[in-house]
Amino acid sequence: MIPIALPFLGTDEADAAREAVLSGWVSQGPQVLAFEREFAATVGASYATAVSNCTTALHLALVAANIGPGDEVITASHSFIATANCIKYCGGTPVFVDVDPDTYNIDPARVAEAITPRTRAILAVHQMGMPCDLTALRTLAEQHGLILIEDAACAAGSEIHIDGKWDRVGKAHGHITCFSFHPRKVITTGEGGMLTTSSAEFDRKFKLLRQHGMSVPDTVRHGSAQVIFEDYLEVGYNYRMTDMQAAIGRKQLGKLPDIISRRRKLADGYAELLGNIEGLRLPFEPEWARSNWQSYCVRLPDRADQRTVMQSMLDQGIATRRGIMCSHREMPYRDQVKHDLTQSELAQDRCILLPLYAQMTEDDQVRVADTLTKELKRLS
Repeated sequence: MIPIALPFLGTDEADAAREAVLSGWVSQGPQVLAFEREFAATVGASYATAVSNCTTALHLALVAANIGPGDEVITASHSFIATANCIKYCGGTPVFVDVDPDTYNIDPARVAEAITPRTRAILAVHQMGMPCDLTALRTLAEQHGLILIEDAACAAGSEIHIDGKWDRVGKAHGHITCFSFHPRKVITTGEGGMLTTSSAEFDRKFKLLRQHGMSVPDTVRHGSAQVIFEDYLEVGYNYRMTDMQAAIGRKQLGKLPDIISRRRKLADGYAELLGNIEGLRLPFEPEWARSNWQSYCVRLPDRADQRTVMQSMLDQGIATRRGIMCSHREMPYRDQVKHDLTQSELAQDRCILLPLYAQMTEDDQVRVADTLTKELKRLS
């Protein structure tokens, strides 16, 4: 079986986790602090806060932005449902707008049309690792006094040309950026997430809220020669990352350049192998973007049924996934559609994700491409 994805883990990560376990400090501690510092340096951010997953990162971002009942947050339906759910956690209303048919990322023109007096924030998704148009979105946010939050769950290591230079996603070109370290992502800690920002106040808020609103972190209390009694300054959450996860993350972070190099080479390979299939639409990378290729998404010819193609490939030992889901089609959000979402629906219904992971061999990639090619010819 060729899987859709495979974590790039080895003995380095196993040894790091073992050392964290044997240290006796297994919850949020020195490894988390080091991971935050190293991640911030990697993406060029001023501050980074590690949390239990990207969903909790998104929730903290919206809480810190004071999103509450009556507030609207413009976002993409074409995203994992956690993006919309986090807005609802705060009592806000997700306002879904359509995506660009080339990049499958939120369309700034549609965002502009959806802004109302109740709009408080834009929650933009760097879908499948492809950077969205931050230049246009940041301009809109500045013009209307909105908070710009980046859902960069898939985008660790992706780059964007902005302000005349190449930057990593996560430098917080908006106000807050949120990452995932789920096993399907480019680097993983099993579960885990990270928030980055250039705001010291946002960073203080994240670190307070992730640990029940506790005034003094564990690391400070345990390291003090004096007795310290902590206070609980507001209602917070238990969104902490463990030191074992952080130890793994530090090793993964060191491998990030190599992982991305491998993934970009594989993406080039797919483009060469699949580029001549009539009607098959390959991913589009704008000249101002460098994707980490967290996923390789192709849009099938009109003649090809998505489920039929996927089942045929699965029968031949190749895992695929359908196009990214649309949250507005799920029960909690079916009554909240205000804008046309045609491109989002087409992306879900007509696209499939092909296997792509750092360890993938050339032979496996050729097998995937040949199997897809033969299936599409059979259906022509």
